[in-house]
Amino acid sequence: MKIESAGVAAGDAATPNSQADTHLIRSLVIGIFIFMAVDALFFARDFFMPVILAFLLALTLRPVVRFLKKHGVPEAASATMLVLLAVGAVASAGYLLSDPIVQLISNAPSIGQKLSERLSDLKHPFERFIEISHQVESATDATQEPGVQKVVVAPSGIVSQAAGNLLSVGTSITIIFVLSLFILASGTMIYEKIIQSFPKLSDKKRALQVAYDVEREISHYLFTVAVINTGLGSVIALGLWALGMPNPLLWGAAAALLNFLPYIGALITIVLVAAIGLISFDSLPYALLPPAFVLLCDVLEGQFVTPTVVGRRLEINSVAIFIAIAFWSWLWGFIGAVMAVPLLVVIKVFCDHFEALQHLGNFLAAQDNAVPVGESAEQTKDG
Repeated sequence: MKIESAGVAAGDAATPNSQADTHLIRSLVIGIFIFMAVDALFFARDFFMPVILAFLLALTLRPVVRFLKKHGVPEAASATMLVLLAVGAVASAGYLLSDPIVQLISNAPSIGQKLSERLSDLKHPFERFIEISHQVESATDATQEPGVQKVVVAPSGIVSQAAGNLLSVGTSITIIFVLSLFILASGTMIYEKIIQSFPKLSDKKRALQVAYDVEREISHYLFTVAVINTGLGSVIALGLWALGMPNPLLWGAAAALLNFLPYIGALITIVLVAAIGLISFDSLPYALLPPAFVLLCDVLEGQFVTPTVVGRRLEINSVAIFIAIAFWSWLWGFIGAVMAVPLLVVIKVFCDHFEALQHLGNFLAAQDNAVPVGESAEQTKDG
C-alpha cells in the first residue's frame, strides 16, 4: 500500500511538471514561428507586399461588386470594370502629379534655402551646437594618419538602379491589379474552399460565418475609409487652391494617402503644407492659413466624420496603432506604414471571433469598445 501511495504521489507531482514543460515547448515553438514569419516577410517583401495589397484592394472593392451583383451584373464583369477604373485612376493621378513632384524634387535645394531664411530667427539658439559639431568633425579628420586615404564608395549604376526600381514597381502594380481582379471575379470560390477544408457540418457553418463576418467588416472599413480619405483630399485641395497655395492637387493627394496613417499622416501633411506656405507667401499670418485649414479638416474628419460613418466598433487604441506603424514601416517602408492600420483591423476582427485570441483583441481595441475576455463578439452584439 505504501508503494502504491508513493507511486500515485510521484505521478501527481510529475503531472504539473509535464504540463509546464509542454507549455514551455509550445511557447518556444510559437516564438520561433513568429520570428521566422517576420524574417520571411522582410526578405520576401517583393512577393508578400503586392499580394497583401491585392487582397486589401479586393476587400475595398467587394461592396461595389456585391451591390452590382444584386442588380444583375456578373461578378467577372463588375470586377473587370472596377479594376480598369482603378488602373485608370492610378494612371491619371500619376500623370497629373508627375510634373509637380518632379518640380518639387528639383527645387528642393532652393526650397530648403528659402525655408532656412524664413526660419533664421529660430536657428540662433542652435548655431552654437552646429558650430561645435563641425569642429568635432574637423578634429576627427585632422587626427587621420597622413598616409591613409579615405575611401568613399560611390553609388554605381544610378541609371540602371533607377530602371530596376521602376521595373520592380511596375511588376508589383501589375500583380496587385491582376490578382485583385481574380479575387473579385472568383465570387464565392474562396468560401467554398474554406467549407471543403472542414469535415464536420458544425465546423463548416462556423468557419463560413467567421469568413463572412471578417469579409463584411473589413470591406466596410476599407471602403468607407477610402471614400472618406478621397473626400478629405478633395476638400483640402479645393481649400488650398482657394488660398492660393501652389500645387494644391499634390497636397490634396498627399493628404488623402497619408490619412491612412492615423495621427502621423495628418501631422506630416500639416508640416509639409506649412513649409511650402512659409516660402510661398510673404505675410507670416497668411502663410499659416493653409496649415491651419488642413488642421481644421483633419480634426473634423478624425473626430466627427470617421467615427460617425465607420462606427466605433472597429476603433483601435493609439498605442497599438503607433506600434503597428513603426513595425510595418521598419519592415516594408512607407507602403508598410500605409498598410499598417488596415492590417491591424484585419487582425482585430479575427481576434474578436476566436476565444483563444480575445486577449490580443482586447488589447487592440479602444477603451470604449473592448470586448470583455471570455465573451465572443457575437455575445457582445447580442448583449
